[in-house]
Amino acid sequence: MAEVITDKDKQYEAQELAAAPGAEQPMEDRTNNRTVRPNSSKAFQKLMETGWEDQEPQIEALESSAFTPARLAALGKRFPSERIVIAAGNYKNRNNDDDYAFRPNTEFAYYTGLGQDYEAGAVLVLNPLDPQSEEAKAGNTHAPELFVAPRADNGTIEYYNNPQYGEYWVGPRAGVKELAAMTGIPTYDIAQLPDALSKDVGNEAGAVRLRVIRQADPQITDQVEDVREANGFPDPNANKQADDELQEFTSTARMIKDPYEIGEIRKAVDATKDGFDRILSRLPQAVGKPRSERMLEGEFNAVSREEGNTVGYSPIVASGDHAPILHWMRNTGVVGHGELLLIDAGVEVESLYTADISRTFPVDGKFTPLQKKLYQAVLDSQQAGFDAAKPGATYSDIHHACMRVIAQRLHDWGILKVDVEESLSPEGQQHRRWIACGVAHHLGLDVHDCAQARYESYQGAKIATGMVFTIEPGLYFAKNDMLIPEELRGIGIRIEDDVLMTEDGPEWISKDIPKEIDEVEAWMAQRAAAKK
Repeated sequence: MAEVITDKDKQYEAQELAAAPGAEQPMEDRTNNRTVRPNSSKAFQKLMETGWEDQEPQIEALESSAFTPARLAALGKRFPSERIVIAAGNYKNRNNDDDYAFRPNTEFAYYTGLGQDYEAGAVLVLNPLDPQSEEAKAGNTHAPELFVAPRADNGTIEYYNNPQYGEYWVGPRAGVKELAAMTGIPTYDIAQLPDALSKDVGNEAGAVRLRVIRQADPQITDQVEDVREANGFPDPNANKQADDELQEFTSTARMIKDPYEIGEIRKAVDATKDGFDRILSRLPQAVGKPRSERMLEGEFNAVSREEGNTVGYSPIVASGDHAPILHWMRNTGVVGHGELLLIDAGVEVESLYTADISRTFPVDGKFTPLQKKLYQAVLDSQQAGFDAAKPGATYSDIHHACMRVIAQRLHDWGILKVDVEESLSPEGQQHRRWIACGVAHHLGLDVHDCAQARYESYQGAKIATGMVFTIEPGLYFAKNDMLIPEELRGIGIRIEDDVLMTEDGPEWISKDIPKEIDEVEAWMAQRAAAKK
């Protein structure tokens, strides 16, 4: 049998060690030491230059590109004569040279219409128009530009030696011309960004000022700050205040969804229903198994990848006394007979819009009388919130309607020891011991969408046509709560649905996901039978 390692191999090893970078090698480059790469070989480089068939990525206008011009126009009108900078962000490192899957910054996705993994390192810039230009006279305020890394295709050395962008490593990707076609936004090489940021910036009359979404990409924010400091804007506090105003506006602007967004959320809800179906089909086989919460989570995650981009947030699969833990996301427990199983999960579709649905199931397929009583209280609370959600009502009316039902039931059961009105008052809130979380939130590109809006623009706002939000009351009786009867300890129930406000009133977007007691039991029986 021939030697596995020959004398020639040893000779090659010696040559490779002699060429090693040594102690002066930068730490960030040392992740490449795990493998022997051929990049220093002239023969290899020459061979890699030829013999490749071009692989052109598919180019077509995104459906979202019909809706982004109106979003960009509204943003420009809020900040006339100012340059707006919105970065996609970059890869977030998991360890060494292993990055998490890229998800663009929410504001970037909203104003470009790009979802999935488009496009790490890209930057959207809104340039103010000359007031005397024809575009400005037509009512426009800004011209958008997109700056991206060009394709690292087979005509470039990056094709094979750049694992992050090289198409030998990651496959065909969209570059300058492709993203221009997809978004309808003029697109340029990212190398031109520094000049684009600094052009005409100053504090004199007629000069341009800058605003940036600060948290999207720290490197881009640093570039903007350098331009500001060099051109008469050295005060970091004033700059941050200006940027916070931009962040607040972009968050508030997303409260009213356009038809495209509503359609994408409907897709996400439909896919989420399929994920719950998959969970219920697996449930009978999972009961009693070690880490069976994760077994069920895996079923949902699979649907999220099959029908969407990924999960919209970390799923909660909480059985028994894990259910009252509000954000139980370890999902390491055993799903046991006789328990209630609380699942809070949503699919994020390719456009990055997500659903957010919670259901609580009796593990054995039938609610006990006690479980029915508690479940119906939560269901009644949710319906009260829905009934309060009328066009023109205040958003916080949803909260107050839900809480009134919860407080009354807790009082009726002898758990809430004070008067209902005392508990509902801002000075009371004793009932919140058993529901310390909120009962509604906006939904969209983020599961908790519009999170940087001001309180009065969120809770104090009038409910308007086009808003999409959840209603999600619950009851959470912790296993170590000594103020409640023993039979209640370790029970958690949440019912959460997604709601669209229409001109005619609220619509349950998730109406096809059963939640009435008899419907839930029938759904569970149907899925269990289908699995056999």
